Amino acid sequence: MELTQEIASSFARIALGHVVQEYPNKLDHVLANDADARTPRDLHPVFFGSFDWHSCVHSWWTLLTVRRLYPNIPEARDIEALADVTFTQEKLGAELAYLDRSESRGFERPYGWGWLLYLHHEATRHDDKPWSAHMEGLARGFAARFGAYLPLLTYPITVGTHGNTAFALVLAREWAQERDPELLESLDDWSLRAFAGRSDYSGWEPGGDEFLSPVLIAALLMSRIMSRSEFAPWFNRLVLANGWLERECHPVTVSDRSDGKIAHLDGLCLSRAWCLRGIDYVMSDSAASPLLNQRIQSHLEAAMPHVSGDYMGEHWLASFALLALLERGNTA
Repeated sequence: MELTQEIASSFARIALGHVVQEYPNKLDHVLANDADARTPRDLHPVFFGSFDWHSCVHSWWTLLTVRRLYPNIPEARDIEALADVTFTQEKLGAELAYLDRSESRGFERPYGWGWLLYLHHEATRHDDKPWSAHMEGLARGFAARFGAYLPLLTYPITVGTHGNTAFALVLAREWAQERDPELLESLDDWSLRAFAGRSDYSGWEPGGDEFLSPVLIAALLMSRIMSRSEFAPWFNRLVLANGWLERECHPVTVSDRSDGKIAHLDGLCLSRAWCLRGIDYVMSDSAASPLLNQRIQSHLEAAMPHVSGDYMGEHWLASFALLALLERGNTA
């Protein structure tokens, strides 16, 4: 299954419909006093839509990515016009001012941090527009937070939801590769210390509200950092030799797509497909490749029909579908 113009247009229409939809809204907001009781649009003049801040960020990543890949589709003009009035210096300055509040130290950590850097990384590819330049200060603010946070993080957070460390680092290192060699070195060194010694995975997944596989997202991160000769035996020790990938890694059941937490499980299928595609790029000449490809296909087939439908999935799933459909591997 590959990205087509038709699929890209449908993703763009979905995202255009909700990046400016303020309500319903789930804020990540610490109030210091009565004056801090403000509306989403007032707090976040750029990222007020899509149910929550991070979903709005990565829905904008979806829109800009579609605009770059398919510049001649009708939706591209709508994306461009909306981005022009959204990614202004004034509005992005307000987002940075929010980030600089003392109460915002843990704001969107680390999921939103990684997505904002990934959005800025995409914005730099649109050199006909000033969007990336206007976003630079906000991106640098989040990059600085990664640099300050990782030395304090003694253990990786391996949940299947927003707190997951490996997921954020996959996105952040894409940004750092071209812009911040010191941060890139810090991310990679920390990741190797956290994951390179892991083996014989036997975690209890999926959990009932997960949209990430803790083991596969860590493996995707390692596939970005390790050489091919290092990664293949590591991945074998992690999930192939003990049979976990063959025995446990199957598409999941989503019982109620109107429940925001249960709807996360459609995202699990999509993110697993994304991770497995990246891993297969490294393992393509191994005996595991047929199994990897079978799992990729089955997970995509299970989730792609549900990218749109109920708002609890619709406000974010297209981004994860796009990650999966675009993945081509990015090894050291």
